Amino acid sequence: MNRIRKCAAVVLAGIMTAAAIGPAAACTRTLYVAENGLVITGRSMDWAEDMHTNLWAFPRGIARNGAGGAKTPTWTSKYGSVIASGYDVGSADGMNEAGLVTNLLYLAESDYGQPDGRPVLSISLWAQYVLDNFGTVAEAVDALSKDSFQVVAPTLPNGKGAQLHLAISDSSGDSAIFEYLGGKLVVHHGKQYNVMTNSPSFDQQLALNAYWQGIGGLTFLPGTNRAADRFARASFLINAIPTKVDKSYITAVPSQKFEYQAAASVLSVMRSVSVPLGITTPGQPNISSTLWRTISDQTNKIYFFDSATSPNSFWVPLADLDLKEGAPVKKLTIAGGNVYSGNAADKFVTTPSFTFLPSTGL
Repeated sequence: MNRIRKCAAVVLAGIMTAAAIGPAAACTRTLYVAENGLVITGRSMDWAEDMHTNLWAFPRGIARNGAGGAKTPTWTSKYGSVIASGYDVGSADGMNEAGLVTNLLYLAESDYGQPDGRPVLSISLWAQYVLDNFGTVAEAVDALSKDSFQVVAPTLPNGKGAQLHLAISDSSGDSAIFEYLGGKLVVHHGKQYNVMTNSPSFDQQLALNAYWQGIGGLTFLPGTNRAADRFARASFLINAIPTKVDKSYITAVPSQKFEYQAAASVLSVMRSVSVPLGITTPGQPNISSTLWRTISDQTNKIYFFDSATSPNSFWVPLADLDLKEGAPVKKLTIAGGNVYSGNAADKFVTTPSFTFLPSTGL
């Protein structure tokens, strides 16, 4: 009884915190691991306006800098990747050749601290830095935990601040969440961290979810579009879908194609926690409609894209992209209503890379 009371108090505090959040956005991320080792990460992108998202194929060997001024970090990409851009000024989501996935989600509580003399990395490159340099979550956690550079969040093209936290996962099913709170980097590392949404901070999300787990998803699940409610629903659903071949559902598909069922199952979870276009919450401008979803099959290295604004659902096998060093950067234009289906790898067109948003903004 005491535990329930404590959890209820946390729930109330979380709701009050969410009610105080200013203009922002909402997203959801889930991590699925099957009994045969198949790993799939799903995410939804919820935003208050068209982000003019496109997909980009970045080969290995690209020389980059952190767009943070004279002392900014520099590196050459070890891995090629496919990413979904935001406003074509930064990488919002993506997967590299090793099966490492990055997902940036909004967190209104983000506080990256005041300048302290460390090298500066623009947040537009935070996810790309991880995709370029690391093949596993453990490698990324080890490097980023050293806190050797300072992430700076410039103003986005829509005039809003880029207050974000980062989720990463790899082909082993390992997971980590990175947040900057009170100017300090906070890292949650472990396979158990398979769901992330937005506010409040991740430790409070876990406490809120513990309350709903105590009630049980088949008894009652919270149904609003708030981040805490989506976290509870996503946590229940991602653990409810089949983790092995269930022939009763795939009579028309060979059993060896279980990954098809799994990818569709994860997509169904992401759709179920998406926010339909047009839904807004009075006094809660931080609740936004879902614009698109991605499903990253990290075992087979296939990146799925599912639009919520047009009949647009397709996939990109990384093996069908030329990601070797010296290959050109290529773009798949989605912005403007372009529609694709099936394998869209051959629809990418050689295009000069966009310029990442510098730490000083536009």
